[in-house]
Amino acid sequence: MPRRTATMLTSTLLLIAVLCAAVLIRVPYAEMSPGPTVNTLGEYGGEPVLSIEGRKTHEPSGHLNMTTVRVTGAEYRMNLVEAVYGWLADDSAVVPHDTLYPDDKSAEEVREENAEEFTQSLESAKVAALRELGIPVGERVVVASVVKDGPAEGRLHAGDVIRAVDGEPVEQPDDVARLVTEHDPGEDVVFTVVPAKRAEEAEKEGGEPTGGREVTVATTEADDGRAIVGIRAGLDHTFPFEIDIELADVGGPSAGLMFALGIVDKLSEEDLTGGEFVAGTGTIDGEGEVGPIGGIGMKTIAARDKGAKYFLTPEANCEAAARDVPEGLTLVRVGSLDDALEALEHVRSGNTDALPSCAAG
Repeated sequence: MPRRTATMLTSTLLLIAVLCAAVLIRVPYAEMSPGPTVNTLGEYGGEPVLSIEGRKTHEPSGHLNMTTVRVTGAEYRMNLVEAVYGWLADDSAVVPHDTLYPDDKSAEEVREENAEEFTQSLESAKVAALRELGIPVGERVVVASVVKDGPAEGRLHAGDVIRAVDGEPVEQPDDVARLVTEHDPGEDVVFTVVPAKRAEEAEKEGGEPTGGREVTVATTEADDGRAIVGIRAGLDHTFPFEIDIELADVGGPSAGLMFALGIVDKLSEEDLTGGEFVAGTGTIDGEGEVGPIGGIGMKTIAARDKGAKYFLTPEANCEAAARDVPEGLTLVRVGSLDDALEALEHVRSGNTDALPSCAAG
């Protein structure tokens, strides 16, 4: 065989071997890409995303789209070719696998955490929106969770309303921990609670639960020597009318801002967007403060591809988002629900030069 032919054959076989190895080699990375974007003012799967009963609502004309990121599954392992392609592509991001799926958590635990964060974000969105509109929101301290095999298991239940501890009324979750830790380990604590079922029934009837029953729980000793009973107290809210948010297969807290805006828009005579297509992202707390999220670059691409002209961007994500802005999309910097509402006022009035923009560092 001529030397030239042998060299070419050897090179070809070597290349094939390298390509095969690249396909077979699994790397510890996961891929993020633009996910679905849903108008909080519209429908999804044939059902309204936001439904409000017991209060007059209005039908806005524009879009307030929440955005998502699509990620590879916890069990999926990329090969080297896929990772390189993802690094080079403009519409995907390759990140360490444990960034999305920590080694100390199972895929099911990650899913449950995301679902819990999503539920909490909806609660915060409702609270922030109603407070923005001056509509009273009730608060009560509840049992948020009960530790398995802890002293309170079977005696207290998630959703129970905590009225008092040892006869002293509680107003904030921290009050519960303070009053329990005043005991020595082994001593009894007396909780005055309204069972979750009774509280739920009262809320459905538009009232507050009355009365309560006393439940005695023996404390045990924590690792740091404190007395504990094995519960986590939380703050629950009651609303003067029903706000239902239906959106399946979405997790995490990043849609909070857009849901809050959607609620305000439906309850306001003013059409917040003036018919414009606005998308965005951001966590929100009950006071209306907007927090950062992950995957900002993928979300701006998703918004642009769907047709958005403006993107409400959390302040903490502005610098990263501004490094690669999709053509035709205006990034608008927001740090609170008030900031977002002010920005929408500029959008609907056509005063877009006044919009606070994001700048790359």
